Amino acid sequence: MDPCARLQPPARRCNGGGLGGEQHFLWAEKDRPPPTPTDPASGRPRPEAGRETWTRQMDFIMSCVGFAVGLGNVWRFPYLCYKNGGGVFLIPYLLIALIGGIPIFFLEISLGQFMKAGSINVWNIAPLFKGLGFASMVIVFYCNTYYIMVLAWGFYYLVKSFAATLPWATCGNPWNSDECVEIFRHEDCANGTATGNLTCDELSDKRSPVIEFWENKVLRLSGGLELPGEINWEVTLCLLACWVLVYFCVWKGVKSTGKIVYFTATFPYVVLIILLIRGVMLPGAQDGIIYYLKPDWSKLASPQVWIDAGTQIFFSYAIGLGALTALGSYNRFNNNCYKDAIILALINSGTSFFSGFVVFSILGFMAAEQGVDISKVAESGPGLAFIAYPRAVTLMPVAPLWAALFFFMLLLLGLDSQFVGVEGFITGILDFFPATYTFRFQREIIVAVSCAVCFFLELSMVTEGGMYVFQLFDYYSASGTTLLWQAFWECIAVGWVYGADRFMDDIACMIGYRPSLWMKWCWMFLTPLICLGVFLFNVAYYKPLIYNNSYVYPWWGEAIGWGFALSSMLCVPLTALYKLIRAKGTLAEVRLLPRSPEWKRPRTPRFKGVGLSLESEHPTLDQGCAGGNAC
Repeated sequence: MDPCARLQPPARRCNGGGLGGEQHFLWAEKDRPPPTPTDPASGRPRPEAGRETWTRQMDFIMSCVGFAVGLGNVWRFPYLCYKNGGGVFLIPYLLIALIGGIPIFFLEISLGQFMKAGSINVWNIAPLFKGLGFASMVIVFYCNTYYIMVLAWGFYYLVKSFAATLPWATCGNPWNSDECVEIFRHEDCANGTATGNLTCDELSDKRSPVIEFWENKVLRLSGGLELPGEINWEVTLCLLACWVLVYFCVWKGVKSTGKIVYFTATFPYVVLIILLIRGVMLPGAQDGIIYYLKPDWSKLASPQVWIDAGTQIFFSYAIGLGALTALGSYNRFNNNCYKDAIILALINSGTSFFSGFVVFSILGFMAAEQGVDISKVAESGPGLAFIAYPRAVTLMPVAPLWAALFFFMLLLLGLDSQFVGVEGFITGILDFFPATYTFRFQREIIVAVSCAVCFFLELSMVTEGGMYVFQLFDYYSASGTTLLWQAFWECIAVGWVYGADRFMDDIACMIGYRPSLWMKWCWMFLTPLICLGVFLFNVAYYKPLIYNNSYVYPWWGEAIGWGFALSSMLCVPLTALYKLIRAKGTLAEVRLLPRSPEWKRPRTPRFKGVGLSLESEHPTLDQGCAGGNAC
């Protein structure tokens, strides 16, 4: 029997499901919902009529690759792998990917495809948990606000790379101090000394021109968060240029976005392969790769290893941001999102692992050239992109070429993540407002306003104290804590409130078969437990934010950071409380019923006294059967 056949029976016996218990009523003949448009080839419903869809399914694949595969895969995973026991880190990483990452990744894509809505309206299936949609909008707004700063810095470095001598390779520039010492060569360390009476280890602790270019020229770093200083207008222009690029990538919707990602998502792989070939040919590369993979089995007993694995999975897979839901909503109803989710997860994790070989082959070369241990040059985050790698390219022949290639790759890696994140935010806004509010050039104007708001907020990050503001956003607003909280409640909403069996049947309606039972068990038990466990570890092992191992944030700065985190986390309980207070009747009378997707919601049945929907103004049910075991 076709799993979709139950969606339109002539008489309905509906189970409200979830937390609300069982409800029964019959549709009167005159109140029966109109038939859903069907695909003439398969006879299945075609809910996407009237909603924009991808031109080709490969557009969706490439958009997801571009969004989920980003800077974290290149600059964070390799460092975490070496820091947490080398190859041993793959054990908790893969385990959490199977239990937590892939199931939630699949849930978000399939939920968007089934509901044909953005990050807010998809939670109409469980109105009590609609706060998840608002929370994801808050998180992705924060991400859109601070993430693009990395692109602005990368763009600035890219422009500066087109010079015969890289500006961060030498001292004597206006931004250099008297403590600046140029990078020394390997042969200078043959006798354990490099310059004068300084040993190589001592020299490595001095101010290199690379660090001074980053801190004195690009950041113009002040003494702390309380000293904002002046705006760096050169970086501001780079930031403006990045926002203009993002705007014209997003303003026309998925029809244009789906074409651009073919280049922005694939070209970084070309550059990574080129850099790997170049990297493995350098002296010291083999030592770097061994250092990257060498197992330290004792690390498995450390809770921090499991915390790092969990947070890396959830951040790398872009879970809880709502953008995957938005991308899935533009799929055709019968697209095999189950297969797509597995493929995309493999690409994501595979890219992270592959990037480690690129990064550590170059770090091994740099350590050999400087005569120091690899641990002294291994960096993560901006430190890798704007200190370690720029220092490495100064030691290579034809340094400007390799610098330009790297920063162009960095720009593309971040650009597609940025504009898909903006697309997810815009989709949520457009779906939230009723169709009657549409006006000419609506999308273009909303995209322009959103980009402008983010740009003006980011002016605080291009000041002399801007790096401290950036770190606050990065550490708190879209941290592992907020994403784990989001993922936990998503599992509760779908697995227990809406019902895992119902959702499995809804997926079967779309793709023609039920996914593996592993997905159901994960949504109901394993994933919530792993999310809760890592979340509690995060809280228990919380450490206040410290910049560059020296600057301790003031109490009010840390309070601002927690304000960022709580502004999204509190959306879930506050929205649920609001809906409970707003609902009419006693708590026993309120039925927390899931709501049908927009494309198959029937007219309100004229049958009173059955219970309350938390979405309804009247004491009647305004939901129909949402598919699956409900009918």
